[in-house]
Amino acid sequence: MRRTFFLLIAVFCVLVQVKAHRMNIIFETDMGNDVDDALAIDMLYKYHHQGRIRLMAVMLNKEGEFPPKYIDLLNTWYGQKHIPIGLSPRSNQSMVAGTNYTQVVCEKTDEKGKPLYKRSIKDYTELLPAVKLYRKLLAKADDASVTVVSVGFSTNLALLLDTQADEYSPLTGRELVAQKVNRLVTMAGHIENPQYAEYNVVNDVAACQHVFNEWPTPIYMSPFELGLQIRYPAQSIENDFTWTRHHPIVDSYKAYLPKIEDRPTWDLTAVLYAIDPQQFFNVSPSGRVVVTKEGYTHFTPDASGRHFYLFITPEQAKAILDYFVRMITTK
Repeated sequence: MRRTFFLLIAVFCVLVQVKAHRMNIIFETDMGNDVDDALAIDMLYKYHHQGRIRLMAVMLNKEGEFPPKYIDLLNTWYGQKHIPIGLSPRSNQSMVAGTNYTQVVCEKTDEKGKPLYKRSIKDYTELLPAVKLYRKLLAKADDASVTVVSVGFSTNLALLLDTQADEYSPLTGRELVAQKVNRLVTMAGHIENPQYAEYNVVNDVAACQHVFNEWPTPIYMSPFELGLQIRYPAQSIENDFTWTRHHPIVDSYKAYLPKIEDRPTWDLTAVLYAIDPQQFFNVSPSGRVVVTKEGYTHFTPDASGRHFYLFITPEQAKAILDYFVRMITTK
């Protein structure tokens, strides 16, 4: 009896320790503008299921009615209905290169005309704006315990910095971020080409400038040229999901462009670095990123700077691609 008691205590202690070491992640996404966001969130659900992270929330920085419905659909499909969704404040239409797959997947039906993928939320108007949800979650978090992974526009992050004390915290937004967030990992910018206005930057230049000027924690940037070197294979989408008849990420990939193709893994690289960076990436010396009015991102080394960018070798690119395919095609 005593042996059983101590065994139970030991198991409990291990479970507590594992829970304590889970990384807290808040995911910022312009879901629907490109399909790499969908692949990236698939990875986050799997990290969450493995107990490696706690996915605290999905914050939308893309406008429209279908992105929150799509995230609700994914939360439901992956068995994570409890993960809250923050709504975007944007009303301007962002630039989209392909079909808005969030709408396509949400409207898919089965042979009987019923929705192919279930959703759980009854009234989407009850969802909190992203900035309010940030303040609510950060106020309850332990100090320096949250990593923000941003793979879209900087709109929410800039607004968060400018918030004032409210029912959740007496701190300003900047103070709250400084106290609760340990780092920001973002897919943004272009380091190799100083005259390139990268998509996530140019869709809200003022917000991106504000974040790089004022964000009080280290910022790690996965630039455009990094994700361009690693393309998720269309062949995998076609052949590696035979274990399920229907898959929302596969349907998203196929809906995005008229003919599926190998797609850059911009957003996936930011997720991977945030959670599993060890052998996959090289990190620049510290420095400072200046965002110009045109949306260019200029990096200057600075020993006192809080900005870093990621870069990879061809060997690392191959290792990362192999990892992505294994991770995403896992049940």
